[in-house]
Amino acid sequence: MTIGNITVEQGLLLAPMEDVTDPPFRRICRRLGADIVYTEFISSEGLIRDARRSLQKLTVYDDERPVAIQIFGGRDEAMAESARKAEEAGPDFIDINCGCWVKNVVARNAGAGLLKDPPAMQRIVRSVVEATKLPVTVKTRLGWDRSSIVITEVAQMLEDVGIHALAIHCRTRDQGHEGITSWEYIEQVKKVVSIPVILNGDVKTPQDVLRGFETGTDAVMIGRAAIGNPWIFQQAKHYRATGQMLPTPDLNERLSTALDHLRMGMEYKGERLGLVEFRKYWGGYLHSMPLAAAVRKELVLMNDVEEIHSRIERYREEVEEFNRGKEE
Repeated sequence: MTIGNITVEQGLLLAPMEDVTDPPFRRICRRLGADIVYTEFISSEGLIRDARRSLQKLTVYDDERPVAIQIFGGRDEAMAESARKAEEAGPDFIDINCGCWVKNVVARNAGAGLLKDPPAMQRIVRSVVEATKLPVTVKTRLGWDRSSIVITEVAQMLEDVGIHALAIHCRTRDQGHEGITSWEYIEQVKKVVSIPVILNGDVKTPQDVLRGFETGTDAVMIGRAAIGNPWIFQQAKHYRATGQMLPTPDLNERLSTALDHLRMGMEYKGERLGLVEFRKYWGGYLHSMPLAAAVRKELVLMNDVEEIHSRIERYREEVEEFNRGKEE
């Protein structure tokens, strides 16, 4: 799959997720096999007003490339200006969010709200394409609801205004994250456009990735499943190549990756905020590990990095003792 001057062979992508795909998490996922990563979505209105939080989200690092900055909004003038600001941050391409289903985004005629007004979506996307020299891509859904699935028409319309790829979350807006995904629409879209088409929605396992590619998609985008298991990218690549599952990462690999992720989070956000915002990841990193429930409850309450490191070392010792007891 090629987007601009970026070419990837297997096409396993980390989906943009608010409060998740910040630079530390993106860098971890790139290290563990993601081919392309995306920022959290960034408000065009926030960018044109130089809002601190929006501007911080523009931060990208060389070791996470290729990386896309994702923007959203309901006004073409604001989207064009925010695309120019995003370009200055130096991403590999710019992605437009036309699929977020949450109420406060849709209420601004942004995200999936644009599926109710395809001409407005076309106008906004064209304004971004014309405002930047970077490749522009779009992430959207099948339609507003099951009675208004417009994805094939939208795909053709967006290709006509110059986008380089289209990612499709294979649900409608009214489904949110619930209900069955309809991957069969990928094949239909592939028949009417020549740009890369990317499958997203309910990709939870390496087996799902393999089934996803069987639809004819050019790439598979993984979202929530990566939060608890950033190793899913390398696992899926191995499974697709060999038909065999990689061993589950052992305790030492999980803990060393978690601590590296925590370190990068503190460097990026500051120690206090980095510690607090990392708490949501402990459950994933400790998933299925012995004695994990008790230590996780302690770690999510800690506000001192040295205390966390000390507790992790004691946890290693506790697991070693637990394993010796099982062997006796």
